[in-house]
Amino acid sequence: MRRVFADSLYWIALSHPRDQHHASALKLSRALRQVEIVTTDEVLSEFVTALRHTSQLRSIAALQADGVMTDPSILVLPQSRQTFLAGLALYKARSDKEYSLTDCISCVAKPVMWRRSSSSLRSGRRHAPWAT
Repeated sequence: MRRVFADSLYWIALSHPRDQHHASALKLSRALRQVEIVTTDEVLSEFVTALRHTSQLRSIAALQADGVMTDPSILVLPQSRQTFLAGLALYKARSDKEYSLTDCISCVAKPVMWRRSSSSLRSGRRHAPWAT
């Protein structure tokens, strides 16, 4: 099965009805029914944190995160000390970039998902480590 990586901007756009990319994310999610989506615990943490500003958004984020973690077509790579340290090493090594720690952890986690055919759901974020 083909795999794609989903970052927090994808989950935000998909979940937040007023996000400028919401309609595109909904359309994309329908097109992805025959692929395995891969994300990380850290990405979900970033996503939930981004939707913390109102009780309605918090509820949406919590429901979406629960759905992601229980959906058999979505692989959520677990957070670990190893992925944290590897991401932190990349973060320190690339001080010339604006990568977030989550971006760096996702980047080092990608070899796990690339063992099979895959691509990325980058949501247009050009500064991500894999968006080259």
